[in-house]
Amino acid sequence: MTLPIWHTRRTLLGAIAACVGATALAGCETASTSAAPPPNAPHASTNDYRLGPADQLRITVFNEAGLTGLFVIGSQGTVAFPLVGDVQAAGLTVAEFSASLRTKLQGFLRAPSVNVEVANYRPFFILGEVQHPGTYPYSIDLTVMNAVAIAGGFTYRANEHRVFVRHANEPVEHEFNLTVATPVLPGDTIRIGERIF
Repeated sequence: MTLPIWHTRRTLLGAIAACVGATALAGCETASTSAAPPPNAPHASTNDYRLGPADQLRITVFNEAGLTGLFVIGSQGTVAFPLVGDVQAAGLTVAEFSASLRTKLQGFLRAPSVNVEVANYRPFFILGEVQHPGTYPYSIDLTVMNAVAIAGGFTYRANEHRVFVRHANEPVEHEFNLTVATPVLPGDTIRIGERIF
């Protein structure tokens, strides 16, 4: 028995759609898997970032031009602020520092409205098997691979699969898998080790 041509076309189109759907689904599953964070990668987020010396803050006190401007956290971890003097900043998040400053200003202003943001983060340090070890300015979403590129790239002796990172508020460095997404936080010290020949 010969099927009508429209029936054959409908069957063929249905098979193609099913195949395309399966391929798309497989592609989505692959994309989802590859988007997962790499194992053994250092957690880094500027949302919960703890302030430290050399961070530059942009502080705005609304309707108070004399209290608005750029302020740098000093070596003692404090900000010298008009009216209230030294305000502890190191070790606090931006939100915590903003709340602390607001509380101190309440002794001088009625219902002060304070906004704080990081204008420039403290630099990061990179050493070991890179062409130009040293101190470099930090930028948002910096990765170890970006940092290596800024430092002129790997030397021929470099281990390009592992990296050692010490966060600014930690006494020891930790070893991590080196991937394109391995993040860097402000103040981090990155060390690229030597590979075993």
